[in-house]
Amino acid sequence: MRKASVAIVILAAGKASRMGEGGKHKLLAEFDGVPLVRRSALTALAADAASVIVVTGHRRSEIEAALDGLALTFIDNPDYASGMASSLIAGFSSRDADSAEGILLADMPSISTTHLNALISAFRNAGGEAVVRAVSQGKPGNPVILPRSLNQAVLRLQGDVGARDIVTTSGLPVLDVDVGDAALLDVDKPEEVLAAGGAMKN
Repeated sequence: MRKASVAIVILAAGKASRMGEGGKHKLLAEFDGVPLVRRSALTALAADAASVIVVTGHRRSEIEAALDGLALTFIDNPDYASGMASSLIAGFSSRDADSAEGILLADMPSISTTHLNALISAFRNAGGEAVVRAVSQGKPGNPVILPRSLNQAVLRLQGDVGARDIVTTSGLPVLDVDVGDAALLDVDKPEEVLAAGGAMKN
């Protein structure tokens, strides 16, 4: 059986607008002394993926500095202010996103390498022909792996939308992998960062 390869795309271009007016960036918040975006990248690099792509935009130089020394592919999204769709398109258009794309939202501090490998394994067991998504007690969350056959649908996205509608309208099998609360734990606001054990830095 063909071993479907997976590229992980970390979306780190957004303006983190829900963090408020103070200008602090959630991806630079520190968990155990490590910036959240670096922690997410290390988790992804340890997974059984072909490559890890980071899409940058807002405060690009600081995000890239937080990821210094890691074996990542950086894709700059100059259109990041238009919303998440542009970052998805930038990541999926990268040369390294060669046969399948796993979408790992970079602001999910509880997703582990074990979780990612469980998703990748389910994708491979389906021969790369199914959508695989993380769920918690049946409630859809993130990350999600989209098969190559959905690339054109991703490239048609516009505005501040993710891949959720593509998943529901793809017509492909959708395999749910329960990873517990981690699938839904997002940190979009300062109080959510603090509640998850993080410290706002800059």
